[in-house]
Amino acid sequence: MIAHLRGKLLAKHPNQAIVETGGVGYDVTISVPTFSDLPAVGAEVTLHIHTHVREDLIALYGFLRPAEKRLFEKLITVSGIGPKLAITILSGMAADEMVSAIRGNDVARLTRIPGIGKKTAERMVLELRDKLPTEGIAESPVTPAMSAVEEDVLSALMNLGYQRAAAERALASVEKNGKGSSFEVMFRQTLGVLSK
Repeated sequence: MIAHLRGKLLAKHPNQAIVETGGVGYDVTISVPTFSDLPAVGAEVTLHIHTHVREDLIALYGFLRPAEKRLFEKLITVSGIGPKLAITILSGMAADEMVSAIRGNDVARLTRIPGIGKKTAERMVLELRDKLPTEGIAESPVTPAMSAVEEDVLSALMNLGYQRAAAERALASVEKNGKGSSFEVMFRQTLGVLSK
């Protein structure tokens, strides 16, 4: 199954992105919040993918934030909510607002989302109330697309035992100072920041 996609953004629309990876253009269904945060056409983009397989269809659903993907995957566990409706739901209300509405049993607020009736809203509350995180779901920032060299540096640092978050911060500080180009240079400079 496809779980992650990085490549050139060929086209973007409020519900669709086409991402080229290895000469293949993948048609990915996206939510409006993901569309709003996508870079310009032609730029590199990284999407977290949920692959939905039916006997007559294989569909890709893409998200910039892992938390939005997790919320999508929780929504499609609710009886009566398929992937298309889940994307509509994510497009119709901010993720944090939706989580607080579900946790707070606010059926009236959920029914304001297009395509959500009272029964579906009640099922969402009943089936998801205890499965959603208490902290904000949308607080995780969009991870900027990394070059292959940056990802290799990050991977090498994690193999050495550094935490991902610390390695990302150190790598970002090296980038901010305009240093680094090759793997060796970037790796040494990032390692230097981490060992201070």
